[in-house]
Amino acid sequence: MPRQDFLMELNQQVFEMLITPEGRLRSRCLLLSLLLLAAWEEGSGQVRYSVPEEAKHGTFVGLIAQDLGLELTELVPRLFRVASKGRGDLLEVNLQNGILFVNSRIDREELCGRSLECSIHLEVIVNRPLQVFHVEVEVKDINDNPPVFPVKEQRVLIYESRLPDSLFPLEGASDADVGSNSVLTYKLSSNENFALDVKTNSDDSTQIGLVLRKSLDREEAPEHNLFLMATDQGKPELTATVQLLVTVLDVNDNAPSFGQSEYEAKIFENSDNGTIVMRLNASDRDEGDNGEFSYSFSSLVPSMVSNQFRIDPNTGEIVIQGNLDFENINLYKIRIDATDKGHPPMTGHCTILVKVLDKNDNVPQIALTSLSLPVREDAHFGTVIALISVSDLDSGANGQVTCSLTPHVPFKLVSTFKNYYSLVLDSALDRESVSNYEVVVTARDGGSPSLSATASVSVEVADVNDNAPAFAHPEYTVFVRENNPPGCHIFTVSARDADAQENALVSYSLVERRVGERTLSSYVSVHAESGKVYALQPLDHEELELLQFQVSARDAGVPPLGSNVTLQVFVLDENDNAPAVLLPRPGGGAGALNQLVARSVGAGHVVAKVRAVDADSGYNAWLSYELQPVAGGAHSPFRVGLYTGEISTTRALDEADAPRHRLLVLVKDHGEPALTATATVLLSLEDSGQAPKASSRASTGAAGAEAALVDVNVYLIIAICAVSSLLVLTLLLYTALRCSAPPSEGACGPGKPTLVCSSAVGSWSYSQQRRQRVCSGEGPPKTDLMAFSPSLPACPVVVDMGELQDLNGDRLSKVSLNFHNYQLIFILKCYNCFRSVYIYTLFF
Repeated sequence: MPRQDFLMELNQQVFEMLITPEGRLRSRCLLLSLLLLAAWEEGSGQVRYSVPEEAKHGTFVGLIAQDLGLELTELVPRLFRVASKGRGDLLEVNLQNGILFVNSRIDREELCGRSLECSIHLEVIVNRPLQVFHVEVEVKDINDNPPVFPVKEQRVLIYESRLPDSLFPLEGASDADVGSNSVLTYKLSSNENFALDVKTNSDDSTQIGLVLRKSLDREEAPEHNLFLMATDQGKPELTATVQLLVTVLDVNDNAPSFGQSEYEAKIFENSDNGTIVMRLNASDRDEGDNGEFSYSFSSLVPSMVSNQFRIDPNTGEIVIQGNLDFENINLYKIRIDATDKGHPPMTGHCTILVKVLDKNDNVPQIALTSLSLPVREDAHFGTVIALISVSDLDSGANGQVTCSLTPHVPFKLVSTFKNYYSLVLDSALDRESVSNYEVVVTARDGGSPSLSATASVSVEVADVNDNAPAFAHPEYTVFVRENNPPGCHIFTVSARDADAQENALVSYSLVERRVGERTLSSYVSVHAESGKVYALQPLDHEELELLQFQVSARDAGVPPLGSNVTLQVFVLDENDNAPAVLLPRPGGGAGALNQLVARSVGAGHVVAKVRAVDADSGYNAWLSYELQPVAGGAHSPFRVGLYTGEISTTRALDEADAPRHRLLVLVKDHGEPALTATATVLLSLEDSGQAPKASSRASTGAAGAEAALVDVNVYLIIAICAVSSLLVLTLLLYTALRCSAPPSEGACGPGKPTLVCSSAVGSWSYSQQRRQRVCSGEGPPKTDLMAFSPSLPACPVVVDMGELQDLNGDRLSKVSLNFHNYQLIFILKCYNCFRSVYIYTLFF
């Protein structure tokens, strides 16, 4: 027995036991059944019941409280309630006896449609504690729905010419029930002309049809009335009947006919809508309705034809209703049917060939393929850059296309085949002049009027390493103060490469050589990427006045290209040397100058001279002399020349003056800050009457010294005049050479350094004779002499430059001066020569 039936029967027995006295006698037997049911439900996990559809209100379903193990007395306190998802109140529970019963009409077809299984799912909820039970009630189908045909009467039209065994489909009936209640059988009323054909499809559906047993005669029986009955398999059986009305149609035995089977028409493309292509004229030999016909496109005509043309069904006129395009379709094959109004209708056929004539309505098309871009600037003439093909959808002269290029481009078109061209290089390329060409290809057809199209080809010129890095000037002059900190930046070289990408990546390096006994790289270095030049060690003006070297700039191309620039670094003097006092005779005492002075000398008489030198140059070597005050505030009868160092009397000496005078002379240069040195002069006064022999000797010596001093002054004046004349002559010669040279950037113009040294005093200070090294890499070491004037700046360098930073700072950078080496060396040689003459004159 199925589980649902067992539950239903068991629940019915329990119900009878509770409401009838006889049922109590069976309680012992049912007790065992209840125990088995409880064990069954415990194993299944939920309670299941079954109920037939269309059950009346109050129909017993099951003892739900007992089956769920709940006491009747606790249903109300625990708020016993039943919920059904979307099923409304079809089932309800009596809280007094715990019986589940039918509350309202249950229609299985409404609940589950044609589904084979139909169940109502209930949720039983009790509180204290909260528990949820799931109950499933199966709704069983009953045969409560008869078969139904879709229509009350089915009409079947059959021509009298149809042959026996012809099949005519019929609409079958349907049954809303399921299972055996929905299985239908069909039966046709008895007749001699038709039989019923019933087939079962693969999906278990039934297909019925009417089979013609023998030929029909419309004149004998124009109609046949049949009845089709459908019966289901339910208990009891239910049936349905539909009337079949078979109408026999007359036969039309003459079809309309055309004058010829094929026609031809021509029309230009883009013709206006409504333009008549052709007018047909057919005929039919039948009379009446069978002789009346209408025109139409054959069902075999594709949609593209029916979209472009339409035909008047009465007149047979074929007109245009769409846009005709020769390039799309130039020939239409239209099948025309002329169908009469007979029964059955008969159709005549003909074919129309519509030829579309071309117009010049399509512009040429340009296709670019196989672009070989970018093009190297050193590409050879005839290099193929692109393949170009042109086409025109028109025909004849309208489709003949010629191509041309925009003028003034280094390319040309070469025809390789019909409508195929090659874009080739026709002249040399230079990426630095033009890096990209916009080449416009124009295609023009031969129509009237002609149509044209253009296409643009962007030809990028690829770089080739054909340009070496270039400096703005071939030479640069840099001024750097001596005693610079090691590693200081003194200048930045910059070269520009007209190439691109790695061909324009410039790296810098020194052109190594030896400077004296040392290598150039021990003095300076250059940063490979930035071009910054650094001094690796402090420079000494007294040791090195000019450092001349070359910096090389090379690109990263293959092969690499490079160029050099010359840097002339002038080391400017700093006041880093104090004055040094010279003692003319080694026997003059320890650091003091001793001199005998006669008391009889008058005012202004030169009694001694302090000589000092300074290793610096310029203002830093211009010395001045001062006489320090005497201790005790006493007024000294002597004074010292500010720039000559000559010690002379301020008044005539007398007997009251002390026999010995100690003078302290301060020697100071004009540097910033000024450096000093002191010289001690011991003057001894002696009377003219004492020690005749010594006096005579002193007189003779004084006379000789005075005569020698006169001779020295004469020689000094002659030397000064000669040196000044030679200097003026040299400057005139230098100016003439500069102005007569071929014009060049900065020639005979501002920007050339000019050394101006002059003196407005009668006596000259001199610098210590020393050997200065001018590191230009050529020639022997040279000596120098700088002459000054107290009323003029000390040897200023007059420079017209765009890039000169503060000379008072720690460094000089970026001095862009273009000295001519050979002229500078010439001036230095002349200057050293003049200085040697002058020093010789001073000492001898």
